[in-house]
Amino acid sequence: MTIHKEGRTILFVSLIILVAINVVLHQFFSDQNLALNLVLLASVIIYLAILQFFRNPFLTLPSDETLVYAPADGKVVVIEETTEEEYLKDRRKQVSIFMSPINVHVNRSPISGVVEYIKYHPGKFLVAWHPKSSLENERTTIVIYNPSGLKLLVRQIAGAAARRIKWYVKEGSPMIQGAEFGFIKFGSRVDVFLPLDAEVLVKINDKTKGGSTPIARLKSPAQKH
Repeated sequence: MTIHKEGRTILFVSLIILVAINVVLHQFFSDQNLALNLVLLASVIIYLAILQFFRNPFLTLPSDETLVYAPADGKVVVIEETTEEEYLKDRRKQVSIFMSPINVHVNRSPISGVVEYIKYHPGKFLVAWHPKSSLENERTTIVIYNPSGLKLLVRQIAGAAARRIKWYVKEGSPMIQGAEFGFIKFGSRVDVFLPLDAEVLVKINDKTKGGSTPIARLKSPAQKH
């Protein structure tokens, strides 16, 4: 377990602020032991909450071209057939995973391949489970092309509490199944647009682990003929 690089500055600044608050209160209210202890306890809880949000567990990367792995820790909130309008322009099976503030917020590649398309969209901050959040919220769309011919679209979506999406790839970047490609700060969501012939392996409300939980099985080229 490590602390994600996105959290190091926030954790340092938070520590300084919380320590300063407690020092100042002890200077001016040294006789209020109960209140000071409650503030200290609250400070520890707040800091631990921030710390757990930025945790980055060690992961043994999967390697199975027949499976699509969850891009994030969270809960499955959408499984439906839809039309992907931005880039693929075809019918797809959409699986959406909602990340609450207590989940690990590292985003991981569902498959191996190369980034064919990436685009950041500024937008609103509707709650991440809102049906329109996929099209109206701040978001980043990434299309991964696999040599087998598969194109998979992954969309990072900011939620009501999230205000910053990070991604560490660009067009032409290699994507390794299970490896980190981005991070979303605080509550958010990730959509995956699968081929129609993919077998979805999860159900609504299932819990997922990024890079560990298979969410779909792909048909091999031989099975398609």
